[in-house]
Amino acid sequence: MKVILDECLPRRLIRDIPDHDVTTVPRHGLAGVSNGELLTQIERDFDVFVTLDANLEYQQNLQSRQLGIIIQHAVSSRYESLCSLVEDLNAAIDSLKPGDVVRVGSST
Repeated sequence: MKVILDECLPRRLIRDIPDHDVTTVPRHGLAGVSNGELLTQIERDFDVFVTLDANLEYQQNLQSRQLGIIIQHAVSSRYESLCSLVEDLNAAIDSLKPGDVVRVGSST
């Protein structure tokens, strides 16, 4: 699957998703693009969008999108905070279908 990580996620997370073609929003030239426009741009080229933005599902109609969305819940956006979510993240990527919204991690 082709996966794109939101700009709020650390780049080094890419190496923890070895079975997929992974890039980041900035590497794709879309840094600073608003959520609605970003989703429109990336759904043409990607199967999965990974973000920390928990508000995304309340701001956008995600079920109509042609890509799956994974929302990670972590203490912070630091790589060290996200390491414990890698196994669940990879499992979510493997089972995701277009229009799915999956939450990984704890929101507490």
